[in-house]
Amino acid sequence: MFTGIVAAVGTITSLSPLGSQSDAGVRLIVAAGGLPMADVAIGDSIALNGACMTVIAKTDAGFTVDVSRESLNRTAGLDAVGEVNLEKALTLADRLGGHLVSGHVDGLGIVRKFEPVGESYELVIEAPPELGKYLAYKGSIVVNGVSLTVNRVSDTPAGCEFSINLIPHTIQVTTLKHLKKDSRVNLEIDLIARYVERMLGLSKDVY
Repeated sequence: MFTGIVAAVGTITSLSPLGSQSDAGVRLIVAAGGLPMADVAIGDSIALNGACMTVIAKTDAGFTVDVSRESLNRTAGLDAVGEVNLEKALTLADRLGGHLVSGHVDGLGIVRKFEPVGESYELVIEAPPELGKYLAYKGSIVVNGVSLTVNRVSDTPAGCEFSINLIPHTIQVTTLKHLKKDSRVNLEIDLIARYVERMLGLSKDVY
């Protein structure tokens, strides 16, 4: 589990295929940036842009993960060298500064607007239609591993658009600063909304 509070911005420095087949995954070497590595063990989970990955090797300055082709097909930002948001998995002693996050990407969103508004930025994302029912005003959403609050939500013929206000601090300490119109982003819906939808579905079946 994670919180969606980015601990550091790291960099994918190397990407190599895990095989010669077209469906082969890739091995990523990640420079950890400001993420402390002393307490990271082989087999630990680290979220990269919101996608939970398993550490298979580590140094004092970074770590290595293997990413399957399935994960590559369902995420953005893990298929090329560049910056990524990093967060280590929760311990029971950690503060829950964001919200409960599983590190499983539910779908890809498309940035429709990213513009300054006063000292902040407005980020508007179009989510796939199947995720629209999980988005609500003042609800939580994870974008590229960052826990954010939905300020506006509206259904469209193409899916569901939602708006987020990004304060200067969030821009400074995450990779969201690099977004632009038509960028693809990893989305994870609120865990509680997922269970509520399941329970409501079962209630209809029973009654």
